[in-house]
Amino acid sequence: MTSILELASTWNYLAHSPLLAVSLTLCAYLLAMWISSQFHFSPLANPVVMAVAMIILVLSATDISYERYFVSAQMIHFMLGPVTVALAIPLARQLPKLRRSLLPLTVGLLCGSLTAIISAVLIVIWMGGSQELALSIGPKSATTPIAMSIADKIGGVPSIAAAIVILTGAFGALIARYLFNWMRISSPEIRGFAIGLAAHGIGTARAFQVSKEIGTFAGLGMGLNGVLTALLAPSLVPVIVNYFF
Repeated sequence: MTSILELASTWNYLAHSPLLAVSLTLCAYLLAMWISSQFHFSPLANPVVMAVAMIILVLSATDISYERYFVSAQMIHFMLGPVTVALAIPLARQLPKLRRSLLPLTVGLLCGSLTAIISAVLIVIWMGGSQELALSIGPKSATTPIAMSIADKIGGVPSIAAAIVILTGAFGALIARYLFNWMRISSPEIRGFAIGLAAHGIGTARAFQVSKEIGTFAGLGMGLNGVLTALLAPSLVPVIVNYFF
């Protein structure tokens, strides 16, 4: 009886400590990366999606709430910012190409960001979704921290925003190569920038698996779209939602 109580006490301590959450996250991702490598890093075997699925299964099996896990894994969440900033390092090596492509990238950024925001909200409204859902999905093409912050600010649900961001990134990483091939787009600059803009972090991670050049422009698209979405979505999404509701 004493040993059971001690075991329960130890588990309760681990469940509330950052050690378990961080270890679970890292182990799940490393295992997912190994599985993905066995399939030659096919887009169908996305390591982020597999890692998320593993974590969900463990949390469900151990009855640990997402809120508790999220608080314990704050250290990893905090590192999203510095990692995003670090993408500027490979970008600096592509400055000559960036200067040549400045105008088309700027136009593509503006069109892509507006399309991502407006289409997401209109699809929710068209399918009969709630006002809260529309406000949560509006910033879906920004990175997770930005999308959650915007959703919380405009009256959406941050957890829904985070889930949609992950689904958007996974779907973008899955279909990007086939879509580019079908459209006969071979330019690494266009491929990278488009997938980074539309599929943010997960798409950028996939782009770096393909090539450093594509990954660099994906990082640029992700970063610039995050900034532009943070500027546009807080004003644009409520206006659209209020008009239809």
